[in-house]
Amino acid sequence: MTYPLRLQGGTVTLRDFDRQDVDAVLAIVGDDRVTRWLSFDSRDRDGAERMLTAAINAAQAAPRTEFYLAVTVAEGLVGFVRLALGGVKAAKLGYAVHADRQGHGYATDAARTLIRYGFDHLGLHRITAAVGPDNEASVAVLKRLGFAPEGRLRDHVFTNGVWRDSLLFSLLGDELAG
Repeated sequence: MTYPLRLQGGTVTLRDFDRQDVDAVLAIVGDDRVTRWLSFDSRDRDGAERMLTAAINAAQAAPRTEFYLAVTVAEGLVGFVRLALGGVKAAKLGYAVHADRQGHGYATDAARTLIRYGFDHLGLHRITAAVGPDNEASVAVLKRLGFAPEGRLRDHVFTNGVWRDSLLFSLLGDELAG
């Protein structure tokens, strides 16, 4: 597979992270307004640097089993999107957008672009996503992309000192909307 990877969406460009992204990554993963919806607590600079290093190392692994990509627009990095391969022709999807840049369709475009790559180039059959029940914006993104609800995962993640359920959604290769 090509490294570094670069994928063009409708309004966003996805690319592998580089070390210069640390401040932009920290602005996302260090912000409680964003991480309250994620599967981990807010991170400090060291945590953001470790996350970035892990993403860069995973991008260079052979075979590559994780596609953790920066979501960029003309003004710079605004988020990230991730496909983690696992199982037979399956992957898990995740994404986040800087709190001040939400509501512009970046998550939908980034997820759609990476999902298409997963189905068309990685030969995936199924992609799942787990979101917090109160994360209405993320549920709307998944529904817009054609994901079907599968159920509730009780006490699925432990963040911010409490257990949280997740709603599980899935998409099969022939179901991608838009």
